[in-house]
Amino acid sequence: MGKERVAVVGIGQTKHQATRGDVSMAGLLREAAQRALTDAQMTWTDIDAVVIGKAPDFFEGVMMPELFLADALGCSGKPLFRVHTAGSVGGSTAIVASQLVSAGIHERVLTVAFEKQSESEAMWALSLPIPFTPPLHAGAGGYFAPHIRSYIRRAKAPDHIGILVALKDRQNGVKNPYAHLHEPDISFDSIKESLMLWDPIRYAETCPSSDGACALVLGSEKVADAAAAEGRKPAWIQGTAMRSEPTLSAERDTVLPLGGALCAADVYKQAGITNPRKDVDCVEMYVPFSWFEPMWLENLGFAEPGEGWKLTEDGVTALDGDLPVNMSGGVLCTNPIGASGMLRFAEAAMQVRGTAGDHQVDGARKAVGHAYGGGSQFFAMWVVGSDKP
Repeated sequence: MGKERVAVVGIGQTKHQATRGDVSMAGLLREAAQRALTDAQMTWTDIDAVVIGKAPDFFEGVMMPELFLADALGCSGKPLFRVHTAGSVGGSTAIVASQLVSAGIHERVLTVAFEKQSESEAMWALSLPIPFTPPLHAGAGGYFAPHIRSYIRRAKAPDHIGILVALKDRQNGVKNPYAHLHEPDISFDSIKESLMLWDPIRYAETCPSSDGACALVLGSEKVADAAAAEGRKPAWIQGTAMRSEPTLSAERDTVLPLGGALCAADVYKQAGITNPRKDVDCVEMYVPFSWFEPMWLENLGFAEPGEGWKLTEDGVTALDGDLPVNMSGGVLCTNPIGASGMLRFAEAAMQVRGTAGDHQVDGARKAVGHAYGGGSQFFAMWVVGSDKP
């Protein structure tokens, strides 16, 4: 973080669906961006710069879409930046945008992340053969299933934990009007009986493929103080961190990636967090397959290795638990891949602003947003709070 304090002063997102055929790619971004600007009580002319992010371009088959999106996002004559760090890109994009403010370069930055997956086929796009790397087998689930099996073996976790995570997140998603999946009748048994896709990942334990976008307006301390004076509570950014590691290396631990642990340690130090389990009120983490909740609980320091699944089983991560996780329904309910990381960051900000509606955690003052991408190799996190850092 730089010297200038930064806060989230505007949040917007689209309604997420399997297909948003009613809008173009530019229209999808503008929908989220306009809502963020309205929330911030700003117009396009108030914005100094725009930072956009999305996942690989072959997800839609449109290369370098930022070239034609500049005008739609009010960037004529203004700086426009593009960020790309695979599935973590939404989080990385928000962090890059915040750094433009913390460095004192700009006072008001609009950041937007998106994906219009209906215009391509992400599962098969992720299965493209890449030289000198192992192939993905029918999508990301085929790649991550061995990691999950390894976690279950190492942690001696019972096989129903993934079902509990999916049930919790889908029930949370019903409370989120923007979520892609609304399944009020979902049950433990319906998840258990759903098709096994990649052992041990069932169909109902898997993220959807969504069209959607998310936008944030980030402001300097001066901008945030002005918003607070008008009764619009900012979410103060108390720490940001990113880490990367190679997809393949002989010593790499794909169950508890070193990059994720280092990312968490860095952001906690910035935010003054010494005991994540006690100091953090809620967490929005990137869980595309249900078993990643206990894995990330351990990787991010909320539980000791082999103990994360116990928090899930004991109800600690429920909306009314001691450490609510994925209050919005998470990636298991909404997954426009390029925006999924920013949605996690946005939900954390909404919680400390007290604007999360039916999925609000009472009294949330400090929240963590988390994103990961690639083969569990790109990580982005931020800590936001209701108090100035």
